Amino acid sequence: MIQRILVTGGAGFLGSHLCERLVSDGHDVICLDNFFTSQKSNVVHLLDKPNFELIRHDITLPIHLEVDQIYNMACPAAPGHYQFNPIKTIKTSVMGSINMLGIAKRCGARILQASTSEVYGDPEQHPQTESYRGSVNPIGIRACYDEGKRVAETLFMDYHRSNNVDVRIVRIFNTYGPRMHPFDGRVVANFIRQALAGDDITIFGDGSQTRSFCYRDDLVEVIIRMMNCDGFTGPVNIGNPHEFTIRQLAEKTIELTGSSSKLIEAPLPADDPTRRRPDISLAKEKLDWEPKIELEEGLRHTIDWFKTIDLSDYRPPTPNFS
Repeated sequence: MIQRILVTGGAGFLGSHLCERLVSDGHDVICLDNFFTSQKSNVVHLLDKPNFELIRHDITLPIHLEVDQIYNMACPAAPGHYQFNPIKTIKTSVMGSINMLGIAKRCGARILQASTSEVYGDPEQHPQTESYRGSVNPIGIRACYDEGKRVAETLFMDYHRSNNVDVRIVRIFNTYGPRMHPFDGRVVANFIRQALAGDDITIFGDGSQTRSFCYRDDLVEVIIRMMNCDGFTGPVNIGNPHEFTIRQLAEKTIELTGSSSKLIEAPLPADDPTRRRPDISLAKEKLDWEPKIELEEGLRHTIDWFKTIDLSDYRPPTPNFS
């Protein structure tokens, strides 16, 4: 059945791949984006499609649209970007959610919130299950994102309980792949960009902190499955349960690029989580999903894409990564 679908943050890394998949599936797709950390080039190939529409708009401001489904993907996700204007970041999560939930309530649309593993903060439980309530510093420099996403989840559940809005919540763990912004500021983009340039690769701390990296195709698949799963609101963890240290990621990047880069250490940022790994048992049970693409294969695809782009075509969203 063809749906009218709104994707906020639709010109971003994950949002653009989601739009591409939904357009390919024949749906009428509206991509909404303010282009703070995204690129119009991510969706330019969709502009001539009769079932795709692009609107420049900031979701902190109201907008009136008629849709059947809403994927709320909008929010800067890299620490350097969301800390650049922390008040705007939390407004995007809170006011943006209120505006999108308002559309869903008025239209009777199903709405999915792209939440994050950051709701767990620097976790004391490992791996993290959906029942874990997290360990977040509410007054730290990451709180504008972490707490903003936590409030967004609260809003989604309160609209669901109070107004019977049909909501879905996914908690996304680290994701990578082609079309991620080269000046994203997070480890995969940084390491590949530095390795291809032959620059030294910067790791924070001693590189022993861990992350779990999920390739973009696996994430898009499970997000769509969650949207179309009846009777299950979530939240549900989505990510790759295989855990790697940051040092291992850097060494693998050097190996796959054939780079002569050396590793250099820098001070660990405040409130940076030491371990991060999802328990995806619920996603397996409810959505019949687990990631298929291993880190080495995904890194090869991503490195190959980085080799095709001209970095001068990309505007660093904030001065942090210029």
